[in-house]
Amino acid sequence: MDTSPDVPAAAEAPTAVAPTPARKTPGLPEKKYKCQFCSRAFSRSEHRSRHERSHTKERPFKCLKCRSTFVRRDLLLRHDRTVHAKDGGVPLVSEVKRRPAAKPATPKTTAPKRNLELDTATLEQIEASSDGMVDLETAAMLMTDFHHKATAAMAAQENELDEPPVPYSPDHTTMFDNSVPYLSSALPMPQMPWDTFMAQPVNQPKAHSISSSVSGSQDSHVSQLSFNSASTVQPNHNQLPPLMERYPSGGDALAPGLQSLTGSMPISGPGTPNGLSPWPFMTGPVSPVDYRRSPGPSQPITSPKAPQIQSDEDYNRIYEHINQLNIEQSVSDFQLQSRTEVNACLSAYFNLFHHHMPFLHPESFNPGETPAPLLLAILSIGALYTFNQDQAYRLHIGSKVLVNSFLQNKDFDSRKCPLYIMQSTLLNMIFASWSGDPKGLEFACSIKSLLAQMVAGNLYELKSRSDAREGALPTHEAWLEDEGCRRTYYAVYIFFGMMTLTYNHTPAISFGEFDSLDLPSSESLWNLEVPDEDSWREHLTRSTIITVRVAHDSLFQGEPARYSAFATRVMINALFLEVWNHKRSFEALQDVVTEYKLRLALETWEHSLELCEPETIVVPLTAPHKGHPLIFNAMAAYRNTRARLEVDLKPVQEALRYHQPYEVAAAMINARGRVKRSQEMIKVVQECFNCIEIVALQGIKSVGKQCATNWSVEHPLCGLDLMVILSLWLYRLEHDEEPATEEELAMYNKIRNLFDDDSIDSKLSTTVARLWGDMLNDVVVWGISQVMGDSFKYYSQALVGHEDEMAMRTSPSASTPTMSSQGVTESLEIETVF
Repeated sequence: MDTSPDVPAAAEAPTAVAPTPARKTPGLPEKKYKCQFCSRAFSRSEHRSRHERSHTKERPFKCLKCRSTFVRRDLLLRHDRTVHAKDGGVPLVSEVKRRPAAKPATPKTTAPKRNLELDTATLEQIEASSDGMVDLETAAMLMTDFHHKATAAMAAQENELDEPPVPYSPDHTTMFDNSVPYLSSALPMPQMPWDTFMAQPVNQPKAHSISSSVSGSQDSHVSQLSFNSASTVQPNHNQLPPLMERYPSGGDALAPGLQSLTGSMPISGPGTPNGLSPWPFMTGPVSPVDYRRSPGPSQPITSPKAPQIQSDEDYNRIYEHINQLNIEQSVSDFQLQSRTEVNACLSAYFNLFHHHMPFLHPESFNPGETPAPLLLAILSIGALYTFNQDQAYRLHIGSKVLVNSFLQNKDFDSRKCPLYIMQSTLLNMIFASWSGDPKGLEFACSIKSLLAQMVAGNLYELKSRSDAREGALPTHEAWLEDEGCRRTYYAVYIFFGMMTLTYNHTPAISFGEFDSLDLPSSESLWNLEVPDEDSWREHLTRSTIITVRVAHDSLFQGEPARYSAFATRVMINALFLEVWNHKRSFEALQDVVTEYKLRLALETWEHSLELCEPETIVVPLTAPHKGHPLIFNAMAAYRNTRARLEVDLKPVQEALRYHQPYEVAAAMINARGRVKRSQEMIKVVQECFNCIEIVALQGIKSVGKQCATNWSVEHPLCGLDLMVILSLWLYRLEHDEEPATEEELAMYNKIRNLFDDDSIDSKLSTTVARLWGDMLNDVVVWGISQVMGDSFKYYSQALVGHEDEMAMRTSPSASTPTMSSQGVTESLEIETVF
């Protein structure tokens, strides 16, 4: 193992063991409860008792409904609330003793007043679980129970008002049919043989289908949980998540927290949005950064609806049209799914993927009139989100075949290329680039320049149409066409930026090519339904749309500008690429002026979030989102950009191109020398802390189940660099001979407090890497997440191996890290598990 000078072994510098114990760091609880079977110590007796059961194998908590036994009370509670949910849950022994006798029900002649009845059984379970201690996972489950019952009551009220349900809306309707499952544990994304589905000669045996490599693991888990996962507890552990602050006017209209809970609902029911999600009776507009804020004036808000195939006639027309294209000649066993499955894929795309890259127009999207290449590309991504990888790859290959047949036409002209061909090519490149297979990435790279040429030609035509209007406002139909072109261009620009961020590929679109282009509009204007042209011109005149150049110059002058959530994502992508180009220049080390301007622009971009264009089209949220998913993704890119100003992990990104986890893990280990200890590095570590805090506060297991579908793939891709930097910085702090400064020690404790004693490995650095890998590997939609998860797993094992090698040459009594101040040494003791 590498023993480079920048990671010195603690044993190489002999240290004298002081006869008196080191002074404890303020705020760190004393671990006075020692295990009687091993050398571990804990700050609380409950933790020790729970740990000692791992030695004695004692399982004192027994289920009253079956023969299951458990080591911990909270595990019994979770089992009770999930396995026996249909029976309403079996009360624990402590609950039976404490629960008061039920009072006989008395008939009432008037409608009951809607008050919030607290579930005393739930409160008693919280009090009794874990001997007075409630961990985050148990609290999340109990809070989910409360959310289910509250949402059921809300749905009952809405049904009384005869309001139509909204798909995947806060009134408890589900996005998919309840029969669509999702996996409760890891489903590895196989290394996709890209020639598998291509037609083969008769004299050759058919290639092995992907379904054989997936079905075994899928069938064992597919029936355990419904697709929509339950909500999780918010970061504030001491109170319910805050609801939106606007309530309907009227004397008898009550806030959600004061409405009664009518009936009960099984815990295994469909998931609910979190406490920040918009409710049907709320008013807007709302800030896309935080849905709780509304600049006014009061307007109704709506949630987007996923396009669907409404009749069998429409489905048959699509089916016959695709069959006429003879895709089965190029794709083996190709067959379009049933109408129900197609609608499920459409719902998955528009409810789980579209909000992260909204270049399609849902209001005018008609599956029956959509060209086949684009429809198949959309369905392929939707099939990924419904965990039907076999069908997803067939649809993807079918779309690629149709696009290639169009591009090979002798009359093809990139300047006159239809918009749907560009959108199909973009979705196919996204599918292939994040598939987890190097062949898919090679395909994406091979057509990247062609896609850049197509969107450049489309942009030229857009400017020609705009110049022909001579300053006149476009009609609504003409504006939708132009805005669709702009949004497609920006979606390609963002995707190319993510390729650069992930694989260190040279960007295919430069800033100078579109600096005079208008930024994308708000989602409200994009999805607006207007009765006439006069109303449309009024809305367009009131909107604030600026060019990329104006927004760019404002950022570098320190003046926040107002633009939409999509434009916010575009601008942070532009700043990231400027940082990337700056760090790749030979004058980067001497060009302090440019670096200062980049830091100023990043700070201004963050401040401009407060001015973000308000929305009346809102997206139902899942924890920990507070606003539009585009803002959530933009903040992930912002943290990555801030980190790249200090640390360049180019070898890790280049190793990731070949999708070999062992090689990526080796590149991570070899990057130790790139992470320094400095005052600026502490600011970078703060951004890394912000990234992992999102996961830690929601619960690693809970996020592992939800992030694959509820978050964009952009979030784990942006988090790759941050978690490598964080683990290497912790590693340096734990092993360097140089004592830790007061700021470094405070940051170390801040990170340490995110985890409980049971989850900590021998070192905090390995814990961070292992837990991040576990989260990525839990449920997989995009194969690149599996590659990154395995890489972090091997990386954490390599860190442990290097520590073991160093431990053979060091004193076991050495404490790390240390801080020296004015001749007084303070040490942070890190317990080691052998």
